[in-house]
Amino acid sequence: MDKNKNIRTVSNRKRKKPRVKFNFGVLLIIFILSFSACFALYMLAANMNENFFEDEFNSIIVEENSEDEQEETTEANEGEISGVEEPVEKSPVTNPVPQSAAADYATYFDNCCLITDATLLEMNQYTSFTDVIGDSLLNAANCTVAKVESNYGTVTIYDTLKLKKPENVYIMLGNDIGVSATEDMIASYTTLIENLTAVLPEMNIYIMQIPPVITDSAPVTNELINSYNEQLLAMANSKNVHCIDTSTALKSVDGNLKEEYWSAEDKKFTEDMYKAVVEYILTHVA
Repeated sequence: MDKNKNIRTVSNRKRKKPRVKFNFGVLLIIFILSFSACFALYMLAANMNENFFEDEFNSIIVEENSEDEQEETTEANEGEISGVEEPVEKSPVTNPVPQSAAADYATYFDNCCLITDATLLEMNQYTSFTDVIGDSLLNAANCTVAKVESNYGTVTIYDTLKLKKPENVYIMLGNDIGVSATEDMIASYTTLIENLTAVLPEMNIYIMQIPPVITDSAPVTNELINSYNEQLLAMANSKNVHCIDTSTALKSVDGNLKEEYWSAEDKKFTEDMYKAVVEYILTHVA
């Protein structure tokens, strides 16, 4: 009787399912063992191949370089598609600058600058060519080192133009003819032109031949002036810059300066001379 009762009691109890417990420690052990196995295999491969690390890292560098080259090729192709081209060298100039249709007197000089020694310092007093930079101590022989005063400070001609960046620059230097050696004058002048074309390749440079004298007076003679002007023309051709024959424009039939362009009383050029130079410039634009 008691036995049957006990059996019934046990069978009526609710049976519970076994619980599955998460063990983080076991997972960590598995991770460490896996990492150790991979590291061991990696080191074994490295020991068996002397160039293992070199091969590994070189492959990475090659992949990076390939991506860079692909990007450069893409950029180059995009540049070709967009029509971007390298700057083209200027076409050869024709010197002396031939006669052209007259430029507008009222506006042409807005984009021009005149660099001069004592020869044309008074240009801005008589004409619309008012942007004049120069000094009586400036000359052809010292044009690379002499400093002149302007709105850009007291600096060299090169530094002044580098800051100013005019569209057109007219240069007349040679007041030291008969004093400085011609070869020294041309050498310094050439250096100035080379420096300017290097830093301002888009600027139009006009070398102006110096005017004749009204009478020969040693050491300055028209023969010496003509020789110097010929060398200026040759230099302009060699450097592919413009040269205007302002000397011939001011000559009389005998090769001297026209009388109306010189004031014997004041010992200087007349207003008519400056106006003649401006008219010549306006009708000889390249």
